[in-house]
Amino acid sequence: MRLAPEVAEALARGGPVVALESTLIAHGLPRPRNLEVARELEAAVRGEGAVPATVALVAGDVRIGLDAAALEIVAAEDVAKCSVRDLGPVLARGGHGATTVASTAHLAARAGIGVFATGGLGGVHREASASFDESADLATLARTPIVVVCAGVKSLLDVGATLERLESLSVTVLGYGTDAFPGFYLADSGHPAPGRADSPAEVAAAVRAARAVGAPGAVVVANPLPAGEQLDPPLHDLVLREGLEAARAVGIAGKDVTPFLLDRFHRQTGGASLEANVRLVLRNAALAARIAVALAG
Repeated sequence: MRLAPEVAEALARGGPVVALESTLIAHGLPRPRNLEVARELEAAVRGEGAVPATVALVAGDVRIGLDAAALEIVAAEDVAKCSVRDLGPVLARGGHGATTVASTAHLAARAGIGVFATGGLGGVHREASASFDESADLATLARTPIVVVCAGVKSLLDVGATLERLESLSVTVLGYGTDAFPGFYLADSGHPAPGRADSPAEVAAAVRAARAVGAPGAVVVANPLPAGEQLDPPLHDLVLREGLEAARAVGIAGKDVTPFLLDRFHRQTGGASLEANVRLVLRNAALAARIAVALAG
């Protein structure tokens, strides 16, 4: 595990550090916009007084904090998408890998980083009662003591079932400034948030209290897009319904459904879903930095 010098220095003095995933860069955004957004995310963290630590596998090394050359590799190369189970094989062959929510949280926590910003969580897939299809994010967060700032669960998934699983796994979930659980592109998924916090200080207090009583898992902070910045809800529902029907028609299932639907959202909304995605990840990075500063203080 190689820590960037500024990340190592910040951790050594107890300063605020925010982990950032690399799957968004390698697989979630089109080139060359992905590299621009990666730099904007790091700038958003710095702008709030914290040190960014983008996590990836580069040439067989775990990198916690990427220099310009490594960031360009992740943005330009056809890198593997790595959850926790994929880390060993990719590292052993000296490959490049982009880390998911699960693997970023796992590696960041091992490095001593307590806060992580992402877009949306994975979760329980629709029709999971037949397929048992559930993201590795959930089980990893149940055992990983890290704060995860996100825009809720991807609206392409079964949000209600995902919240039930998070409860069963004893993962703390807080709506940030809202009683409604956000739905990624949407400010409100239609489900209530299990808890609420209205400031970075409140989040930090909840985290400290959870750690004091030995709660082992993550604290998820669900940060909604403002209603005026969300994807148009009727358009969202139409594209999602048609996309699910199209996926079934061509036999797309399992982990291939989400990238298929995200690509379809991008095309069918004329890029509006992509811009909503960029807005929410930048908001999450900035909020994560403010929480990291509160925890460091």
